[in-house]
Amino acid sequence: MAQYFTGTDYLLSLPVVLLTLFALGILLIDLMLPKQLKWVNAVTAFAGVLFATAGVWRIQAVYAKGAGGYLGRFAFMQSMLVDRFAIYFFYLFLAGTALAILISVRYLEIENEHHGEFYALMLLSVVGMMCMAAGYDIVLIFIGLELMAISTYVLVGFLRRDRRSNEAALKYLLLGAFSSGIFAYGLSLFYGLTGSTNLRAIGNALQHQMMVRNGHADPVAVLALITTATGLLFKIAAVPFHQWAPDAYEGAPTSITGFMSVAVKAAAWAMLLRILVFGLYPLRSVYLPLIIFVSIATMTGANLAALTQNNLKRLLAYSSIAHVGYMLLGLVALASVDYTQPAFYDGFKGILLYLMVYTFMNLGAFAVITSLRNREVIGDEIDDIAGLYFRAPTEAIMMLIFLLSLAGIPPLAGFYGKYFIFLSLIESKHYVLASLAVLYAVFGLYYYMRIANSMLMREPLEKELLPLSWGMRAALGVTAVATVFIGIFPNWFIEAVNWSLGLTQATPIAGLMK
Repeated sequence: MAQYFTGTDYLLSLPVVLLTLFALGILLIDLMLPKQLKWVNAVTAFAGVLFATAGVWRIQAVYAKGAGGYLGRFAFMQSMLVDRFAIYFFYLFLAGTALAILISVRYLEIENEHHGEFYALMLLSVVGMMCMAAGYDIVLIFIGLELMAISTYVLVGFLRRDRRSNEAALKYLLLGAFSSGIFAYGLSLFYGLTGSTNLRAIGNALQHQMMVRNGHADPVAVLALITTATGLLFKIAAVPFHQWAPDAYEGAPTSITGFMSVAVKAAAWAMLLRILVFGLYPLRSVYLPLIIFVSIATMTGANLAALTQNNLKRLLAYSSIAHVGYMLLGLVALASVDYTQPAFYDGFKGILLYLMVYTFMNLGAFAVITSLRNREVIGDEIDDIAGLYFRAPTEAIMMLIFLLSLAGIPPLAGFYGKYFIFLSLIESKHYVLASLAVLYAVFGLYYYMRIANSMLMREPLEKELLPLSWGMRAALGVTAVATVFIGIFPNWFIEAVNWSLGLTQATPIAGLMK
């Protein structure tokens, strides 16, 4: 029987189509722009993000009218599921991309690398992210992953005359290709076991196999799970699959480092949750011990490595890896109980809220680091931020806010992400893991305060005031206000997370796993 695209297909793919059109438009416009007008590319990219946001809002408006309920609407022969979970991540991707565009304009001018393909690749990477978040077929998820990954490989090496950038891109490409191969192998095994590439069909087949084998998983299913989990854990940079992150963060353009730390990581988490919770939930008893081990190793390795770093971007890279360890604890909690238990929802809620607040506070910290770049100073070392308070007091205070939020100090936004993670651990009776996480949070406070001490207590190496572009001012203002506002008025944002999980209506997220 012939298959035709419907109006629903076009509506649900509207944000993806808009971003693709704007990316192609930037490549065409860039050919006609003189060097002094390259900033128009950034304006076009920002407009593309706004149009895509309007497209997401249009999809959300359809939900408000009751079309589809929580279970969402399928598109393209049930390969794409745009539900509240996907819409939540769409907004996260677009927010992180908009802020990264604002940060990039002046930075690229200083680096003399202001080219249209930079913004086109950024928009195309978001197209891949949306496919990862909304994919309900492992083929679409893998295609989205590769589109995002290839775009990011090029962006990491965008500073063509910088050997560090070239080296970082090569390492990222080689390790990323290797992990994608392992990931694809695991997905192919699941296809061989179940005869389907649809996550619901895979989950139902695995559930049936577990029932036939009296609760024991098929050995081939265990192998498929391990190889698939290896690819997923690489993409979120969990220990011991994190080796690419510090080098890629250090060598990439600083604005791209910030973009990778929030949008790319959020996309990886969307893919991980979509596969492990929506598709492979019947195997949770198998992957739970693996996640517990990886979360402890991630928190331990990353926090200890961050203590000795003198490069700001490497320090924040290890900090980012440590935060992955905390979020994995939320996955431990929700995989330890049935989906009807409070720990399931609080663990899920903790991960989603963590990703939201992390978008603003971490990208704000990288915005401050990006602002340090001028013709003579790279701005990547802790020494470069010395005495920042005397050169740019407002930026120094903002950086202190971001650092305290990253450390989880109330009443800033970062506190609530950790709060729900710890709450879910206690509800699922993982008291040792909760205690360990609190201990490692103290480690984090120490190395964040190293940066604060350098900003506030040391004499500046440069005496002149720090100039800021309009885009940088806007990005810093938005991230700082959001970090403080979410911390003081968390209820609105917690309700947004509840909405994404379907907790504001009778049909919860569990409906997708039945």
